[in-house]
Amino acid sequence: MIAAPPLLEVTDLTVDFGLGPVVDRLSLTVHPGDRIGIIGESGSGKSLTALAIVGLAPDQARITGSVRWQGRELLGRGDRELSTLRGSAMAMVFQNPLSSLNPVMRVGRQIAEPLRLHEGLSRSAAAAQAVELCRLVGLPDPEHTAKAYPHQLSGGQRQRAGIAIALAAQPALLIADEPTTALDVTVQAGVLALLADLIEARGTALVFITHDVALVSGITDQLLVMRRGLVVERGPTARLARTPEHEYTQRLIAAARATALDAEPAP
Repeated sequence: MIAAPPLLEVTDLTVDFGLGPVVDRLSLTVHPGDRIGIIGESGSGKSLTALAIVGLAPDQARITGSVRWQGRELLGRGDRELSTLRGSAMAMVFQNPLSSLNPVMRVGRQIAEPLRLHEGLSRSAAAAQAVELCRLVGLPDPEHTAKAYPHQLSGGQRQRAGIAIALAAQPALLIADEPTTALDVTVQAGVLALLADLIEARGTALVFITHDVALVSGITDQLLVMRRGLVVERGPTARLARTPEHEYTQRLIAAARATALDAEPAP
């Protein structure tokens, strides 16, 4: 069987703010249907990697290397050109939905926007589809929720709305940047299960960014471990979780296991 060509090829991606690289020569290839995790502690460069890939890194960042989408180089392209890809080809779910959602725009209209922009739907058709997407991501009373503003929703509901926005135009790749950080453990589980079900049903490739090994183990097949801007280890998620080779990965796994043991109820 001939393998499908990659969706995304990142080669020697380096992000520098003038004091040394924050992301240092990172390479990554994503094929259709891949489930890739990027883990590392705060400041490791994992979120900045995602922002550089989709063209949302801070203006003062100096970015070198190559980011190719289906063979087309993205680095150096203007925001107008990249905005046609964001939402339709690739989309992001951000870690804080309260800051990523527009506070003065109703939730349904925000979900409808990519449908009108990328799918060419009329205002009424996009609004109807937005209600269906609210239903798909498990938001209560979809018709009512679509008319609500973000501050009227709970944290978990806002993140579900963010997922609906990201998946509205059926992108081939979803990048989820710490999507459950602001949620309590019970809500985290529900959002992760929803995300896993939706990408499986749609065949969407996933890059899942987190500091939590336990989260990434349940949703990804391949794993990159970042420390201080460098990828220090990569490989199948199951193998790295079972027999990590790099001492930093070993520490992350040990800390996750200790946390899991502490969370177990006393006999």
